[in-house]
Amino acid sequence: MSVELTNESGFAVNEESLQAVTMHAMRAMKVHPDADVAIVLVDEKAMAELHMQWMDEPGPTDVLSFPMDELRPGLEGEDAAEGILGDIVLCPSVAASQAETAGHSIADELAMLTVHGVLHLLGFDHAEPEEEKEMFGLQADILRSFQEAR
Repeated sequence: MSVELTNESGFAVNEESLQAVTMHAMRAMKVHPDADVAIVLVDEKAMAELHMQWMDEPGPTDVLSFPMDELRPGLEGEDAAEGILGDIVLCPSVAASQAETAGHSIADELAMLTVHGVLHLLGFDHAEPEEEKEMFGLQADILRSFQEAR
């Protein structure tokens, strides 16, 4: 597994931590060991442009995911497909505002958004209540096991 991280946001973040949580999420979801993912950190202007272009929504958002090879989580007893998982775009300044509102650190918010992005790349969604329950449950489990492993 490889995680390529590019910080175009001008915001100082712990890149090693973001790479570590991404790798942890990919392992937890049994993604093929040779799968690749890219994370790009952008400013609010760039995120607002992407948000409008791809989601037809105004203003910046916290995370966008762009799947590439439509990989899915591995299943017990089955080999996961290899390939490019996709791109996760994060906006640290939006994450900072959300972290303040939620009462936790920016690092925790970015870790949560990164795991959220990985799950979207694997085909999970939260448009329907049952989907949301499944996705947010997985997200919480992955974050908890990541914190326990540190």
